[in-house]
Amino acid sequence: MFQGTDKININSKEEFYKELNTYLKGIIADEKDWLANISNASALLYQLMEDINWAGFYLYKDEELVLGPFQGKVACVRIPLGKGVCGTAAKTRKIQVIEDVHEFKGHIACDPISKSEIVIPIIKDGKLIGVLDIDSPIKARFDENDAKGLKDFVDILNRHIDWPEKF
Repeated sequence: MFQGTDKININSKEEFYKELNTYLKGIIADEKDWLANISNASALLYQLMEDINWAGFYLYKDEELVLGPFQGKVACVRIPLGKGVCGTAAKTRKIQVIEDVHEFKGHIACDPISKSEIVIPIIKDGKLIGVLDIDSPIKARFDENDAKGLKDFVDILNRHIDWPEKF
């Protein structure tokens, strides 16, 4: 069972993500169930990342993103591809690092407190699985170090999870 602390007290984001991703590997190493693993993954992010107010997954189902396991306030349930930050990340299959969500055209405001956002597409074997979405109440909370560390986080999930053919 995970026995981590409430936060990881490390001086650099690179060190933080190395430690976070080590925790993730330990939590999911012997478990292949996708739902159990992404549930724990969202809890791990929410528990250990500083200055965030939402962490979770949207899964690609029936040509749209559907809310999956998360930690935080109640969220939007369905997001069309190309809409909002999550839909844009899913459609373009590119990481979105948004310093100010209120300046992002078409932003979907599930929580008006959120000011910045990072979304990592989850793609395995060329297939869109969904996205990892993290919000912060602080402008410019996320940067390229977060993008790299969270891309590695998603890569670890993809190596350990047997995703279903269809959600």
